Amino acid sequence: MDSRQAGREAADSRDGVRNDIRIQKTGEPGIVEARDGRLTLSVPIQMKRRSGRKLVALPNGETAPVRPWDVAPTSIQLALARGHRWLAMLESGEAKSLKEIATREGIDNSYVSRMVNLTTLAPDIVAAILDETLPPQVTLFDLASGAPLLWEEQRAIINC
Repeated sequence: MDSRQAGREAADSRDGVRNDIRIQKTGEPGIVEARDGRLTLSVPIQMKRRSGRKLVALPNGETAPVRPWDVAPTSIQLALARGHRWLAMLESGEAKSLKEIATREGIDNSYVSRMVNLTTLAPDIVAAILDETLPPQVTLFDLASGAPLLWEEQRAIINC
């Protein structure tokens, strides 16, 4: 973002009062009063990405309070859980094959296979998935399709 208007503008009229919200990146806190009595309040914030979601970092560096939708599992976390669930179904005999799981779930056999591949990831890579500390360039496709079986090679590719 630059100093131009970076976000949306919303105009709201309640009780004859017009509120304009403009999101701009200025970095400087302050209050400016216009001749017509309107106030402009500047609050320095920083937008951070967390698992593809944008979050607001407060001026003191802390993140904004956690809301339920901020802690929803990421797509990589969900895929990892599916892979472990489907592997457990195979190991317990609940399902006889990946094809049977795919048929039950109504999804493609290759998708089931790729998600089960996630169960071979190194423990520290799994921890990074759960802690949401994977490098941002690592994708679900990279982990499910292209990850080698040896943990050292996985770490080298992912830089984890």
